[in-house]
Amino acid sequence: MRAAVVHSAAGALLLTALAAAPAGGAPERPGAAEGPGAAERRGTAVAAARAAAAGISFGPCPDAADLPGTLRCGTVTVPLDYARPDGRQIRLTVGRVRATGKDPRGGGRAVPRQGALVFNPGGPGASGLYFPLAGLSPEWKRLAAAYDLVGYAPRGVAPSAPLSCQDPEHFFPGPGPAPQQPSASYKRQRIAQARAYARGCAERSGDALRHHHSLNNARDLDVVRAALGEKRLTFMGASYGTYFGALYAELFPRHVRRMVFDSVVDPHPGRIWYRNNLAQSEAFERRWADFRAWIAAHDDVYGLGRTPGAVQRGYEVASARLSARPAGGTVGPAQLQEMLLRAVYYDDQWPHRAHALSAYLKGDPRPLIDLAEPHPEAAAEAENASAVYTAVECNDAPWPTDFRVWDRDNTRLARRAPFETWENVWTNLPCAYWPAPRQRPLEVRTGPGELPPTLLLAGERDGATPYEGALELHRRLAGSVLVTERGTGTHGVAAGPNACVNGHLEAYLLEGRLPARDAFCAPRPAPEPTSPAKSSAP
Repeated sequence: MRAAVVHSAAGALLLTALAAAPAGGAPERPGAAEGPGAAERRGTAVAAARAAAAGISFGPCPDAADLPGTLRCGTVTVPLDYARPDGRQIRLTVGRVRATGKDPRGGGRAVPRQGALVFNPGGPGASGLYFPLAGLSPEWKRLAAAYDLVGYAPRGVAPSAPLSCQDPEHFFPGPGPAPQQPSASYKRQRIAQARAYARGCAERSGDALRHHHSLNNARDLDVVRAALGEKRLTFMGASYGTYFGALYAELFPRHVRRMVFDSVVDPHPGRIWYRNNLAQSEAFERRWADFRAWIAAHDDVYGLGRTPGAVQRGYEVASARLSARPAGGTVGPAQLQEMLLRAVYYDDQWPHRAHALSAYLKGDPRPLIDLAEPHPEAAAEAENASAVYTAVECNDAPWPTDFRVWDRDNTRLARRAPFETWENVWTNLPCAYWPAPRQRPLEVRTGPGELPPTLLLAGERDGATPYEGALELHRRLAGSVLVTERGTGTHGVAAGPNACVNGHLEAYLLEGRLPARDAFCAPRPAPEPTSPAKSSAP
C-alpha cells in the first residue's frame, strides 16, 4: 500500500515522455498541458503508463472464502497525490469475473468479448469490489456474457488504504433522538460533535486526508482502465458514481468507449455539495409521501390508517414511544428514521418496513428491532464508509463555514420537508469545520464530437438524486440520451424489474445503439403488500 513504485532510468525517461499527453497523443483540452491541474494531468499519465505496463495479477479475493471462485481480485497502484506521481503510493483492490462468452438464451452461440465493464455503486464510500458477482443474476447475464465485469474499492474504502475518522467501537452510539424541529441546545450538541468528527478525521488520517476527493477518484479510474489493458473505458456509475464518471468524461473524453450514468447527481459546480444536499432533503420528502400513500392504500394489510396523514401520525407516535423507551434497548427515534429512510431509497423495501412500523405500534417490537438495531460486527465497515463519504464531500467544494447559514436554510426547508432535512444536516455538518483545503468543482461540459454518445438513466421521483440532476448532466454532455422511468423513484433503475429500461441499457452496452431521442419507460409495478404473517426481513 505504501511502497513507492520503482522503475529504471530508461523507464523513467519513457514515462516522462508519456506524461506530456494522454493516450491520444495530445492534451484532452486545448491548452490543458499548462495551467491549473497540469501537474495532476502529467501525474495521471505517468501512473496510467505504469499501470498498463504492470497489469493486474488476479488471485483470491480478501475475505472471500464463501464467494464463487470465478471472482478474482488484484491491486492497482496509484499515487496518493497525482501532482507527485513518484511520492507515496496506495493500492486499490479490484475484483473481476471474466466474460462467460456464452449466450444465456441458449443455442450454444458464442458471444464475442467486448472488454471490461467497470462499475461504481456510488457513495461516496461504497465499494464495488464484489459487483462482478452481479453476473449471476438473470438481469446481468447478457452483459456478463460479453464483458468482464469489474468493480473496485475506491481510495479510502477498505481494503484500498482505508480511511477512518473515529474508533469504530464508538460509531454506533446507541438509541438517539431525531427531532424534526431541533432545539438550540440540541443544535449546539450536534455542532460540537461535528467539530470533533472533523478533528478526528484530520488526526487519524493526517496529510493524506486532502487527497480523497472526486477529481482523484476520476484519475484513479483512468489508472484502473490502463491496468486492465483497456484503450478506452466502458463504465457504469450509479448515484455518486455518476458524478466522478462525469468528471472522467470531462478530463478524459478520448479515453471513453461507452458510459452509463444511472440515477444522476447534479454536476453543476454551484451545487456540489451543499445545495445538492438541500435538494435531496426536499426530494426525500416527496418519496416519504409516496411511501405513506402506499401504506394508506393497503390499510387492510398494515392497519396504519387510510390516509398519508394517518400514517404520519403513526410514525410520530412510534418515535415518541421509542424516545421514552428504546426498543430492545437499541432502537430509538434516530434508528426508526434511518430504517424508514431505506424505504425512501428503494420501494422494494416498502412491505418489510411498513410491517415493522405496524407491528411495533401493535405491540410487537421484534420486526423493528430486526431491521433497525445497529450491528456491532458491521461498525468498522460503516465507520470507514462514513469517513470516506465525509472526506470526499468536504474536500470536493466550498461549504458554508458559519452554522447560521445552515440553520437559516434548513429551518426554512424543514417547514415543508421535515422528514430528513435535519438528519441530512448532521451527516454533512463536519464540512463546516473541515481542516483540509477544498477543491474547486470542475465545470463538466462537452461539445459535439468531443465525447462518444452516452446513456443516462433516471427515475422521475428519485429522492437520493433528484431528477433535475439528470436533466442538468444531459444538457452538459453533448450526444447523451436520457431514458426516464416515469412515476417511480427507486434509486438505481438499471438491471431492475423494468424491461424497457433494461432493453435500452443492453442495446447500448452490447450494440452501441441509443434511442434516436430521449425515451420514457412506463413505471415499474408498485410493490405488493406483504401480510404480517408472511413478512420477513430481507
